[in-house]
Amino acid sequence: MKLFTSKLLPSTLLTHAFTCRTGGNGRAPYCSNNMAFHVGDHPAVVTRNHLVLAAQLQYRHHVLATMKQLHSNRVMVVSTSNSNTLPPECDALITNQIDLPLMVMTADCTPILLYDPDAHAIAAIHAGRAGAFQNIIKNSITMMAEHFDSKSENIIAVLGPSICQNCYEVNEKIYEEAKHLRYDNTVLQKEDRFFLHVNQILVQQLQECGVAKSHIEVMQHCTSCEHHTFFSYRADSGTTGRQAGIIMLRS
Repeated sequence: MKLFTSKLLPSTLLTHAFTCRTGGNGRAPYCSNNMAFHVGDHPAVVTRNHLVLAAQLQYRHHVLATMKQLHSNRVMVVSTSNSNTLPPECDALITNQIDLPLMVMTADCTPILLYDPDAHAIAAIHAGRAGAFQNIIKNSITMMAEHFDSKSENIIAVLGPSICQNCYEVNEKIYEEAKHLRYDNTVLQKEDRFFLHVNQILVQQLQECGVAKSHIEVMQHCTSCEHHTFFSYRADSGTTGRQAGIIMLRS
């Protein structure tokens, strides 16, 4: 299975990766490495993809923590008592538990992995336009501070493959919402068309929270431009699978 990894996250202390749509199992339109059970793919095929990923990254599949993602700013703390059979309704998971993998699924939205090496705490965040506008970044970092005494200046943040500004056209109502939130600098206007740069908002929010610029990595892969490599809700006209971002503290 082909995986993408960060240049900033330490491989000796963490297991982490971003999957793509190649190297797994499945038929069109979910070929070939869909990680989501809720999109219409055959459950046995999705399970097989998860088992292959767990074996490749060497984590226990049955303790994997996933989410029922809502496009919200809700953050949940997870421990070894959580089970992937009943995923919490949220868009970010945080933990300081060893050998507990956290997973976020996307198909254009931005998967974000956070790691605080001092507090030894991690987060997996789902951030699309709604999550960015609701500042799920701030909620996640605040929760890491409250629960694990995490310090924002220590946090490393990696933004995985997601849709680029040129591919993410939005309507005028969303442009007006961005202006209201003072994110109009992240919208490119071409005549009467508007294109939103979600990652620019997310990077801005990370820095406003105190994360150092040198601690932020934005992977330069557009899920829509490269939709033969990645699942893309837009490029695949809404019927598609999901790739995953995963992070785990190693024992």
